[in-house]
Amino acid sequence: MNNIFNYQRFLWVITTCLLLIIILFGTLPLFILTAIFIFVFLVIKLFTMVPYSLGLKIILFISYTITLILQLVFYISVVFSNQGTHQLLLHFIAAATLPLPFLLEDVVIYTKNTSFYLPSVEEVSTITFSQMKHHQKRIYQAVNTFGKFRHTLSMHNLQEIFSDLNRHSAIRYVNNGSLDNDYFQKAEQSLTDPGLYIVISNTGSAASELIGLFTQKQFNHASLSFDADLTTIISYNGGERVYPPGLNPEMIHAFHKKADASVLIYRLPVSVTQKRKVIDTIKQINQTGSAYNILGLVTKHSMRRNIMFCSQFVYTMLQIADATYFDKEPGHVQPTDFIELDYHRKLTYVSEIKF
Repeated sequence: MNNIFNYQRFLWVITTCLLLIIILFGTLPLFILTAIFIFVFLVIKLFTMVPYSLGLKIILFISYTITLILQLVFYISVVFSNQGTHQLLLHFIAAATLPLPFLLEDVVIYTKNTSFYLPSVEEVSTITFSQMKHHQKRIYQAVNTFGKFRHTLSMHNLQEIFSDLNRHSAIRYVNNGSLDNDYFQKAEQSLTDPGLYIVISNTGSAASELIGLFTQKQFNHASLSFDADLTTIISYNGGERVYPPGLNPEMIHAFHKKADASVLIYRLPVSVTQKRKVIDTIKQINQTGSAYNILGLVTKHSMRRNIMFCSQFVYTMLQIADATYFDKEPGHVQPTDFIELDYHRKLTYVSEIKF
């Protein structure tokens, strides 16, 4: 009996510690992945380990699914929609919702054996139109978020994302020499223009849409170009199944993956020396090797120097050139940060490309 008690106390301590870690350091991807892990665990347990009737299993499965959807909408549209003074409190509430699916089994079984009565007309009438109007905007946002979530996690998008995972590596370089001599000749010719071009795009790719769930931003890809015509545009990407994931050349027409795709182009003035530093660094990466930091989208860290994601790469190049204009860890930089955190107006707007 003491062993059982000690084991339960150990589990309670471990669970409490994990919840505290999530409250203090939890990011949106961590909350989402934790909620999905709990959902998958309970579904597997439901259909393989518990002796309930098929009808009760279906009810529980639907309950788990609805709870997961509500959790994700809550995390995306409320907890991480903006960074305010009550962020720690929201993290606490969000963490408190994680164990809720474990309570559903008892609630559903109890409800199944309890009579249920619809509310009276008087009770329903207490929900006034003013209250409904007050919450209309939040409800509308939640519905839109759910619609976006459902589209992003459609079977087609998930198949595209998961079928591409085997091409990635978080610990070794899989890309080497994707930039040829012609590219670097164009980059050298651009030294007459003392500026770097930061390109922020809304492409509509499956990966971009998935990243958008985490960032809650419209533009979710960042690139770097040495010339205004974008003939030298590069970034870290999945390679479009033409190149291995990592540092690759890009073509603007490849960004057109949905009807409202668009590209924003900004110019950052730098010296010729700063620009050459970036070109030389890219040459070195191209020779040494690179890989797309798909794991870093969640962990915000890189296992090796040349393993990065798009905005991490662009910011790192600005660091090397000593041309950063906001202070942030490279792994935490989002594509829109280059625009939103330009408090001192270092960037010059060039143009917007719409397809």
